[in-house]
Amino acid sequence: MKTSLALNNLRAYAILIVLAFHSSIAYVSNQPAAPLPFDVAPYGWIANPIVDSDRWLGLDLFCAFQFLYMMQLMFFLSGLFAWPSLKRKGGAAFLFDRFLRLGVPFALGACFLMPLAYYAVYRETAVDPSWSAYWVHLTALPFWPAGPLWFLWILLLFNVAAVVVFWLVPRAVDLLARPSTGASPNRLLVALMAVSAVAALVLAAVVSPWKWIDYGPFSFQPFLLPQFAVYFGFGLVVGAYGLDRCPFTSEGVLAKCWGRWLSGTLAAFALWLTLSALIFAGWKIPGLQVGADLAQVAFAATTCFAASAIFLRFAAKDWPILDSISENAYGIYLFHYVFVLWTQFVLLGIRMPAIAKCVIVFGVAVALSWAATAVLCTVPFGARIIRGQRRISLARARSGAESRALAAEAVRSVDRGSAAP
Repeated sequence: MKTSLALNNLRAYAILIVLAFHSSIAYVSNQPAAPLPFDVAPYGWIANPIVDSDRWLGLDLFCAFQFLYMMQLMFFLSGLFAWPSLKRKGGAAFLFDRFLRLGVPFALGACFLMPLAYYAVYRETAVDPSWSAYWVHLTALPFWPAGPLWFLWILLLFNVAAVVVFWLVPRAVDLLARPSTGASPNRLLVALMAVSAVAALVLAAVVSPWKWIDYGPFSFQPFLLPQFAVYFGFGLVVGAYGLDRCPFTSEGVLAKCWGRWLSGTLAAFALWLTLSALIFAGWKIPGLQVGADLAQVAFAATTCFAASAIFLRFAAKDWPILDSISENAYGIYLFHYVFVLWTQFVLLGIRMPAIAKCVIVFGVAVALSWAATAVLCTVPFGARIIRGQRRISLARARSGAESRALAAEAVRSVDRGSAAP
């Protein structure tokens, strides 16, 4: 189905954007003047892990653009296929699968991958760069840094909430899906923005948009957490009624009006950028922060619609590279931060344009995390966690179908040969 192909390619794009974002952080011009101490509060190295002296303002704009929508898109895509899977498997089996595919990688990644990744950060300012000294400093922190793996435990939490809804009100999402599938994309956009805006305005009164809360390995942004829940729920509703019968189809109005959504994205980003610049410049205009928060809400919604529309319109086809990236996207996400931070660390002593360093880090991270995923998937348990039982079954079915087709063609060839004079 064209829609599935487009969304599969969009999933690959989303993962590549996350890698590009993390690859760029070391080279934004808004970095601290020098590397931040590893064990001194407020532990700013969490946001700025590697601080390089080579910088470029263009990467600031790129990172700001991606930061404002990329995780909303990730949660939306994660929610798209959750409800059909939940109805097919049942609550208990779905929960077991989610704990296996999200909980286990989060625990293992937080225990093994993230300490390895953050060792590079420690070495940037360490007096004693040995692993034993690093371990002492790491375990003395008042939290356990899990890096980008926060996405996994939040997604697991949302999946648990979906199961609770399924048990308590089994038809709730289906009832919401029926009117929404007949609605125009404009109405869906307004609804998404309205719910997100309410959540943003309520949280803006009590927390900063940039504040993080850390408790052990569990970290999250209070300001954005309700938005993430809204986008996951939006994905549930869109996917519940079937992607072939909702506005998110390759032949639908959403795809045909991709230019309109893209224009809205650029306008909303320009508005947010202007208002944010005034805030950072110290302007004391009543309602300025509220305006910036609402601009962010509008930008995230229009960008998710624009990305979906563009891929539905132009990428509803089988692209082997994107298909492979999508198939291995989960593993790439798990492994990439180790390669990003260590590549950035290795490049610290080399003078070259910031954009060149960013491209090198991105290329290394994609290649090595992709390769690590392929190696892990040679083990059945690894393939089960990374790719999921359904994808493995589909791959086997596809392989079997191809084998049967080849065998049938061979038999036909033999029959034609025996019938020839």
